[in-house]
Amino acid sequence: MIEALLIPFDYEYMRNAMLVSAAIGAICGLLSCFVALKGWSLLGDALSHAVVPGVALAWILGLPFALGAFASGLLAAWVMGFIRRNSRIREDAAIGVVFTAFFGAGLVLLTLFPSNIRLQTIIFGNVLGIAPEDTLQLLIVTGGVLAVMLLRGRDLMLWCFDAGHARAIGLNTSLLQILLLGSVAAVAVAAMVAVGAVLVIAMLVAPGATAYLLTDRFGRMLQLATAIGAGTALLGAYASYFLDGSTGGVIVSLQALLFTVVLVVAPRHGLLAGRRARRAAMEASL
Repeated sequence: MIEALLIPFDYEYMRNAMLVSAAIGAICGLLSCFVALKGWSLLGDALSHAVVPGVALAWILGLPFALGAFASGLLAAWVMGFIRRNSRIREDAAIGVVFTAFFGAGLVLLTLFPSNIRLQTIIFGNVLGIAPEDTLQLLIVTGGVLAVMLLRGRDLMLWCFDAGHARAIGLNTSLLQILLLGSVAAVAVAAMVAVGAVLVIAMLVAPGATAYLLTDRFGRMLQLATAIGAGTALLGAYASYFLDGSTGGVIVSLQALLFTVVLVVAPRHGLLAGRRARRAAMEASL
């Protein structure tokens, strides 16, 4: 029985997939706390879709895919901000219009300029066949995001909690926004290779949302979300070998399952805890 469970570790591609998935899960879990706190869940969705035209243009121009995807993601973020600042359009509408426009443009480019780029790989990823250069890219992005968090993590936390207060004490809120947007875009590009542009949305939201239900302290939330992201990604990649299913799909399904369980049984903010609190309040009022 034990030998059967250890079979995935006999294959180099599975060991590599599990390590890469764990790294992506950890950095996505870390960023998901800021995304959840800032209310940027839909923005993560937009950035993950907005990279498609960048990938297509990079292939047409002979540039690295990561460079095109990153530039496309940042451009989409800037366009969304420009529309929100200079029109009556609400933020959610601006995000919806921009990311669908970018995604549609990417589909058109892939249709007009046939290439060896498979849309399915962009959308759903292929962590089992990840190339060494993609792994190196992921490590560089992870190191860069960690450096940003070490240097400006406290400022980012304050800005996410209260942008007005951060501006009042002299923090450069525009720079902080650029740093967080750039980090989310870079991670979305790096994770796209493994889990795809669609499923990376869940990895940038679910760990932070789950940790938010478990603690009221942001430092603890960062630790929990990072551990949840890494643990579910590693376990999902491992389980996908036996299920013979999509690695990214298994990872995201595990994260959704864990969130559902925590939503029900969280000691202070779960559904059962809320019901107990309401019952106690009713009994006390009688």
